[in-house]
Amino acid sequence: MRAAFADETEDNIYSRFSNPNVDEFIDKMCALEGAEAGFATSTGMSAVFSSMFALLQQGDHLICCSSVFGSTFTMVTKYLPRFGITSTLVPAGDDAAWEAAVQPNTKMIYLETPTNPQLEVLDLVWAGQFAKKHQLILNVDNCFATPLLQRPIDFGADLVVHSATKWIDGQGRVLGGIVVGRADLIKEIYLFCRNTGPSMSPFNAWVLSKSLETLDVRMQRHCESALKIAGVLQSNPNVESVKYPFLPNHPQYAIAKKQMKLGGGVFCMEIKGGLEAGRKFLDSLEMLSVTANLGDTRSIASHPASTTHSRLTDEQRLSVGITPGLIRISVGLESADDILADITQALEKSAL
Repeated sequence: MRAAFADETEDNIYSRFSNPNVDEFIDKMCALEGAEAGFATSTGMSAVFSSMFALLQQGDHLICCSSVFGSTFTMVTKYLPRFGITSTLVPAGDDAAWEAAVQPNTKMIYLETPTNPQLEVLDLVWAGQFAKKHQLILNVDNCFATPLLQRPIDFGADLVVHSATKWIDGQGRVLGGIVVGRADLIKEIYLFCRNTGPSMSPFNAWVLSKSLETLDVRMQRHCESALKIAGVLQSNPNVESVKYPFLPNHPQYAIAKKQMKLGGGVFCMEIKGGLEAGRKFLDSLEMLSVTANLGDTRSIASHPASTTHSRLTDEQRLSVGITPGLIRISVGLESADDILADITQALEKSAL
């Protein structure tokens, strides 16, 4: 026991520190992402939290993509400053703005690609080179793509975070998160988490290990259906626009094709009629679930402006492309024709 507490051995002491089930899940995720080490957490947000707070300290500066998940945005803008950590939010794809944001005390870059919910795709080749040039930790949220579609470490990322609640589980059963990457950075995250407690439960780790056995076939179906449905909806008279990384009209289509194997299971659409039409659309859905989750076997529709990004001001939402009529669709494993039929009938009713 003395040797274990002195870190002279890798014996399991306590499940807040390590656990065989959790270690198995971590090892599988490290293999998928091509990472040296990892640490699994209770939720996706605790993974994001620990990847920042374990490595940043008072006086440090973070550069963060402005279009990130709502809770991440809140963490960066509200809670990091309480600990003397400053940040600069930078639009995705604005290379000059990223360069201008670098300060002498900048320590980390944080980004999502594709972003949630706007589906902006950041060039990971450029990000890796930018981080190396300025000697910064590159921290990438790979939740939307999963390691099946892209591996940020191959492009120079130092850390990769996931909400395993989403596509990794893929069945809406458990919460979970994970950080993988450089062994020296993961060691600091491990020491932080074993003392602060955002550890994954052994049962959830067992479920997630089983989930990984079907990740490949699930993502194939999600992506194929999403591409088909998004393509058809482009010509729907009640839809202003559709955004999906593997549609040729996506602003970063070339980048997506370069760094992603498939386009993912999420697409967004702007409904004609704004907020009121969006409300009618959601109320008219019969098969799709209306929740704030994504990455489930079931297709899910959500309205980011009133849910995941509701804490942002109107100005902040519009600055990152979240309009009142924006609808995010997480495409499930149902028949693509059935999903499309439900969306189509709801769109017709939203126009009445």
